[in-house]
Amino acid sequence: MADRNGGSGFAIGVLVGAALGLAIGFLFAPQSGKETRELLREKAEAARERATEVSKKVRETAAEAVKKAQTKL
Repeated sequence: MADRNGGSGFAIGVLVGAALGLAIGFLFAPQSGKETRELLREKAEAARERATEVSKKVRETAAEAVKKAQTKL
């Protein structure tokens, strides 16, 4: 049987892939090391904030699904 996780695994994969792509892009960018580290730090913070928002939405959606399932039972 197929595992149905609502696409959360795919979303996590997209986020990780995007983060890796950004990091590699910054490493090859024509900037000084100090500038590159600062950009990486800023992007990592933004990615962390987005991941926190996404995880909060996923938890809220899961809680709603549990409530709906409980009312049907």
